[in-house]
Amino acid sequence: MEENETLSSVERQNLILELVERQRRVTVAAICEQFSVSEATARRDLDVLAVQGKVQRFHGGAIHVRQAPPEIPVLQRNIEQAEEKRLIGKEAAQLVKDGETIFLGSGTTVLEVARNLNHWARLTVITNSLLVVNTLLDSPMVTVIALGGLLRRSEFSFIGHITEQSLSEVRADKVFIGVRALSLEQGLTNDYLPETMTDRAILRIGREIVLVADHTKIGRVSTAFVAPLTGIHILVTDSLTPPEFITALTTQGIRVITC
Repeated sequence: MEENETLSSVERQNLILELVERQRRVTVAAICEQFSVSEATARRDLDVLAVQGKVQRFHGGAIHVRQAPPEIPVLQRNIEQAEEKRLIGKEAAQLVKDGETIFLGSGTTVLEVARNLNHWARLTVITNSLLVVNTLLDSPMVTVIALGGLLRRSEFSFIGHITEQSLSEVRADKVFIGVRALSLEQGLTNDYLPETMTDRAILRIGREIVLVADHTKIGRVSTAFVAPLTGIHILVTDSLTPPEFITALTTQGIRVITC
């Protein structure tokens, strides 16, 4: 194919981005036809936009990346996707084995994991979440290790240097965390920059990392980069998560559990 050279690559990529934003998805074939470029050029343009976090690639095309909205306080989020979170928490709790040491992070979906733990099991739970501590107060078979630090009032959680120092002293068989946004290209992202280093310290203590996230977090990008997709081992999500996203994760060796 003789390519159209009237547009620079940057100009063409901007036009492709506008097309994706209007149509929500675009194929390589459609780009070739509209811009008179080869398939190789179309794929390269989409790859550039994907690396920039502006689109999400799938085989043969790309879809629009949604920006995650600002995060509201944890107690107000309880009503968002409540049924999905309940099911995810119940399913994720089944991964916990008697005698294990686990870490439970902050957030409403991880809180559902805590609520669904088998309280008769001998467990050690490490957490930086006051809500998790309160949930496990009446569970005599669960040893709770609460990490201190700087109180993030909107989340009822502790973050910062003291929390990270405490994390360096402990290890867990499994880490259960939530996330604000999850993207194939941008990985795990959150919207509160001061929490980023604490999130990374949490990921370092676990032999197995379990991400619990409902479908509204999928295919989105937020402000602060936390970790690549390879930083997790298991994703527990609901049945509305797009099949192509699940397939992309499984091809990277990440186990996906839907409920």
